[in-house]
Amino acid sequence: MTEQAAVPVIRVRDLHRIFQVGTQTVRAVQGIDLDVAQGEYVAIMGSSGSGKTTLMNMLGCLDTPTSGSYHLGGVEVSSYGDDSLADIRNREIGFVFQTFNLLPRNTAAQNVELPLVYAGVTPTQRRQRVAEALERVGLSDRASHKPNELSGGQRQRVAIARALVNKPSLILADEPTGNLDSTTSAEIIGILGELNTWGHTVIIVTHEEDVATHCRRVLRLHDGRLVSDTGVLTTN
Repeated sequence: MTEQAAVPVIRVRDLHRIFQVGTQTVRAVQGIDLDVAQGEYVAIMGSSGSGKTTLMNMLGCLDTPTSGSYHLGGVEVSSYGDDSLADIRNREIGFVFQTFNLLPRNTAAQNVELPLVYAGVTPTQRRQRVAEALERVGLSDRASHKPNELSGGQRQRVAIARALVNKPSLILADEPTGNLDSTTSAEIIGILGELNTWGHTVIIVTHEEDVATHCRRVLRLHDGRLVSDTGVLTTN
């Protein structure tokens, strides 16, 4: 008897996203089929207008498809309403953005804590999990610092800790090195790689080839279509 295959973290079938801009119909994503297994490290690449940001927004439950299906952790989320999508985002997805998206008046620890507050985690548990997340990104000694007291690389580390703190099934990083110098970029990609070796599923949206070379799988989009999928993970 063969062992049943694990349910993919992501399963997308015939995914489409169509926008109406004035009289023009924009087919941003066209007929994408995609499986991402637990523990994969994936880059999504493409030129401006290729559909990579639109695809990431749908994978992150920030947008809903025009047609097609999207299963996240075995749950069909394509037709969820706004409240249900917000709940899924907070529980299942950790986001890392190019612009960090930190609250300027909050300390590093308070920024990391926010997803736990929304999830209703007790204060004692929140403190423990925030400390663990900051330690994992090497910022235990910066917990009380506010964003303007941190370097760009440190702010991105805070953002990564925030993405981790709810123990999501998926980490999505949108151009995570776009505002950083080359040395700091390498450090951030190194941290994301470490998270992957610890078992996290990580997807990076990037236009930088040197970032993509660190990933084990590279998806390339053109005119909303998936035109290349190299390095597919077949075993865990």
